[in-house]
Amino acid sequence: MPSEKNQQLLQEIMEKLSKCTIAVTTNYGGLPVTSLNELRRRFREQKIEYRVVKNTIAKLAGEKTGMGSINDILEGPTAIAFGYDDPLVPARILEEYIRTTRSSLTIRGALMDGTVLQGSDVMRLATLPSREELLGQLVSQMQAPMSRLASILLSPVQGLATVLGRRLEQG
Repeated sequence: MPSEKNQQLLQEIMEKLSKCTIAVTTNYGGLPVTSLNELRRRFREQKIEYRVVKNTIAKLAGEKTGMGSINDILEGPTAIAFGYDDPLVPARILEEYIRTTRSSLTIRGALMDGTVLQGSDVMRLATLPSREELLGQLVSQMQAPMSRLASILLSPVQGLATVLGRRLEQG
């Protein structure tokens, strides 16, 4: 019979898995407590939860929520970053943290929309442009043909204005 504490933890992890847009698993082994607290602070600033979880509880929570594929990315000492809004944010924070601190922390993978991503895929996610940047690029791509058309339509008028201006200068 599981203890009351483990049952409560299982319920919490099940709730987080069902609500999150992405769950990134990391191997935090060898990471000093001060570094782990710094990483948690960075996550908290972005409203992301970072929890150290027993693999057996995470596997059980995955099975009970229909996300049993999380088993593929659980091994060794595990901490999970639960992102609830933009799925790119946890990946970016982890990538930046690992790059800037040269940390021993490793990303094992992620569970996003029921799909398992490997660690390398999560690192690629971190380099993608944000939604706002992609929308800006789309708008500029859509705007480019219209501005070219406008300049083509204006060029005869500009040419006429130049000819008339020079004619006035000649007197």
